[in-house]
Amino acid sequence: MAYGSSSTKSSSKTTSKIKKYRPLTASQKKQLEKHSKHHSKKHMEMMKRDMRYGACFACAHKKAMKKVGK
Repeated sequence: MAYGSSSTKSSSKTTSKIKKYRPLTASQKKQLEKHSKHHSKKHMEMMKRDMRYGACFACAHKKAMKKVGK
């Protein structure tokens, strides 16, 4: 392969996996309802958005705490 030519491997790096939007399940809604007593509306909205796109509760909470706070 010549210097500077593109290969098939590099093109696969540029494509990112976009997760599909999924509605929250009943158990997730219940868990978020309990959790909302201790956190701000902004925190909860961020968690809901992340969970709809496939993040687990703990991951969504950690991310929301880092970006928004309590």
